[in-house]
Amino acid sequence: MSKLKLTDILVTVVISIGFGIIYKLWGPLYSLVKPFGLHADQLIYGMWFMAATVAFLIIRKPGVALLAEIAASSGEFLMGSEWGLEVLIYGLIQGLFAEAIFFMTGYKRSNMLIICMAAMASSIGSIFMDYFKGYIEDLAFWNLSLFLGARILGSILIAGIGAVYLVRALEKTGVTSLVRPVAQQDYDDLNH
Repeated sequence: MSKLKLTDILVTVVISIGFGIIYKLWGPLYSLVKPFGLHADQLIYGMWFMAATVAFLIIRKPGVALLAEIAASSGEFLMGSEWGLEVLIYGLIQGLFAEAIFFMTGYKRSNMLIICMAAMASSIGSIFMDYFKGYIEDLAFWNLSLFLGARILGSILIAGIGAVYLVRALEKTGVTSLVRPVAQQDYDDLNH
């Protein structure tokens, strides 16, 4: 696997700035859903993991998922995130956890299962952060189970399946061929 080129870094940062804007706009929606209870907000939490999976599907090189999450969380922070500096730490952890999945595959696999596993790994990283911040340790077992299940399911649906379908749509437009040539294997990975 080749190293990141300047073009790869710039494209990843541009993708991430777009997601940073989405992340900032997602905050009020997350807060709006919160009062519905039963951790409905956790079902949409997966949006905050999407920069890593989308960027990796487009660039497919070591370090892209981590760079994407750090850049997206930085963008969200610079736009005045209601969570302040902690979004940078969350971005780092979420990016590292997604990157770990891609590392385990040797950065050679990018099918639906691997992308969903990376999304789940990011959600687990965010759950560790929530635990250390004291957000979830006092929840009753049934409530904690609901919280964990909703966040992990949301990450699979949004940052896993959603990312694959988004990149499939981008592949069909040909826009990703500006970054890398699309091989039949790329289409096969996205369609399985």
